[in-house]
Amino acid sequence: MVKVGIVGGTGYTGVELLRLLALHPQVKLQVITSRADAGTRVDQMFPSLRGFVDLQFVHPDEAHLEACDLVYFATPNGIAMQQTRALLDAGVRVIDLAADFRLQDIACWEKWYGMKHACPDLVPEAVYGLPEVNREQIKQARLIANPGCYPTAVQLGLIPLLQAGVVDAANLIADAKSGVSGAGRKAEIPALFAEAGDNFKAYGVAGHRHLPEIKQGLASVAGAEVGLTFVPHLTPLIRGIHATLYGKLTRDVDLQSLFEQYYADEDFVDVMPAGSHPETRSVRGSNRCRIAVHRPQGGDTVVVLSVIDNLVKGAAGQAVQNMNIMFGFPESMALNVVPLLP
Repeated sequence: MVKVGIVGGTGYTGVELLRLLALHPQVKLQVITSRADAGTRVDQMFPSLRGFVDLQFVHPDEAHLEACDLVYFATPNGIAMQQTRALLDAGVRVIDLAADFRLQDIACWEKWYGMKHACPDLVPEAVYGLPEVNREQIKQARLIANPGCYPTAVQLGLIPLLQAGVVDAANLIADAKSGVSGAGRKAEIPALFAEAGDNFKAYGVAGHRHLPEIKQGLASVAGAEVGLTFVPHLTPLIRGIHATLYGKLTRDVDLQSLFEQYYADEDFVDVMPAGSHPETRSVRGSNRCRIAVHRPQGGDTVVVLSVIDNLVKGAAGQAVQNMNIMFGFPESMALNVVPLLP
């Protein structure tokens, strides 16, 4: 049994981790931390976990995380990097669901996240936890940088095209939409029901923190820098990301076969039949990414539609998938969840 600790268990990604790990046959939930809610029963805050998680939140100073085999950080940016070195030194593996270890360029990270990195020497060791790309490195990793939600949907949609060299890598477009849970479980005016409901808007057009992460991942596949225009939008959904991706084809190719072959052995990427239009509700609550590829009017533009649940494949589910790979468990263990509909 893997003894697991969760730092920051009161947010949306934290409760998703608990939902998935509570039924994992090889996991013992050891400790769940919270500064503000220490002493509160987990199932008092999250009644959905009643009968599944029989623990109280513990203050981080009393958590004894060094007794765990693996610690998840479901915390805001800047927290994991303060504690990771001590955990690694104690032989504990770490999966960070925030962005502390995602960008290999420290100066770039400090620019986008507005703080000094606490342990830049550990960043080169961190493995970017996109299993469909880095599965072999994940198997040996001590430290995983779990990908962001937008980067997961966008990269899974564009990587097959770049790997095959069939699109102009200098002119890619990602038009992405997210539900409000992507902003986290906090009281902010833009996330209020009366503000976000019955509304649709773009944000971060001048620059979004996920842009350098996406470009880094795509460049590693393309073997060169990529040109990407990334525009995120907020939708009146709780869960879900829908990324509409555009590229200019550089040669003729059977796009449907290209995607089907690329993801043929992937449990959590579903390439849908030609002409499909995947919906966010078709992946709600699951670790699955559904993709459809189009070539409108037979022209030289390829359109890829990629949908995920931002809290599962875009966060907690992918983190559990990474844990399964790290510890040699079947990759789909505790993740074969049928999406919720309606």
